[in-house]
Amino acid sequence: MNTQPRRICLVGVGLIAGSLGLALKRAGSVEMITGLGRDAGRLAQAQALGAIDHFTTDPGQALEGADLVVLGVPLGATAAVLRDLRPYLHDDLVMTDVGSAKRCVVDDTETVLGAAPPGFVPGHPIAGTEHSGVEAAFPSLFEGRRVILTPLASAHREAIAAVEWLWRQAGAEVTTMSVAHHDRMLAITSHLPHLLAFGLVDMLAREPDHEEILGYAAGGFRDFTRIASSDPVMWRDICLGNREAVLEALGRYRRDLEELAERVEAADGAGLEAVFSSAKQTRDAHKHGFER
Repeated sequence: MNTQPRRICLVGVGLIAGSLGLALKRAGSVEMITGLGRDAGRLAQAQALGAIDHFTTDPGQALEGADLVVLGVPLGATAAVLRDLRPYLHDDLVMTDVGSAKRCVVDDTETVLGAAPPGFVPGHPIAGTEHSGVEAAFPSLFEGRRVILTPLASAHREAIAAVEWLWRQAGAEVTTMSVAHHDRMLAITSHLPHLLAFGLVDMLAREPDHEEILGYAAGGFRDFTRIASSDPVMWRDICLGNREAVLEALGRYRRDLEELAERVEAADGAGLEAVFSSAKQTRDAHKHGFER
C-alpha cells in the first residue's frame, strides 16, 4: 500500500468529494484524480470545474491503477456501490468514505464484501454547507476542519497512514476514534440539530399563515434553520443509518424540552434563567470550537 497515494478515484463527485478533488489538485499532491459515477453529465461538469482529471462510468476502468478510492455517495447508496466495485477491489487498494454515520457503512461493507478489507478506513470530514452538488464545491472547505477516522482492527497501518495523509493534504486536522463513539457524538452535535431545523421549518410551513410568519422571521430563525436547506435525501439516509444513536439523542432532548415547557407553564423564571445561563456559559466557553 502506498502511504502517499498518487492516483485517486472519487466515487460520486458532489460537494465533499468535489471539494476534496479541488483541494488535492490545488496542493499538487496527486498525479491523477478519476471520477466514477452513473451520470456522465454530472461527471463532465465535475471535470469542467477542475475537481477531477477525467471520468468514467465503468468501475473497472476507474479503479485500474488507483491507489486509493473515496466513496462520496449517500449512505443509502453504499451497499450498491460496493457491489459494483467488488470485482475490482484488491488488498493493496486503500478505500475510505465520507459518510456522517459509520456503523452502517461498516455493516454494508462487511455484508457486501464478506469482511472489511485491510485497506478500508472509514472516515468523516466534519465540514460541509447547506448546499449540495459539485457546483457548490470549493478547495478550502476542509482547511482547519476536523476529519474523523474510525479504523477497524483489521485495517493495515499503511492504509490508515494513507488516508491521514490524504486529508492533511486537503488542509484538515485528522483524529481517530471508535465507530460507536463517532456515531453517538455526531448524533448529538449534527444529526439532532438537523432534525430539529427540518422539523421546525416543516411545522411552520403547515401553518395557514406561514407566509406572513416567515416574512417576519429574524436572524435567529435564519441562523437556526439554515441547515434545513440541506439535501433531504442525504439527511434521510443519515437519520436512518444512525437511527439508534439519533433516537437516543431525540429522547434526551424530548425530556429536556418537556422540562422547559413545564417551567414556562409554571412561570418559573428562575428555572428558565438557570437553563439559559448554563447554555450561554457552555456556548461562550466553546465559542472557537463552534465556529470551526
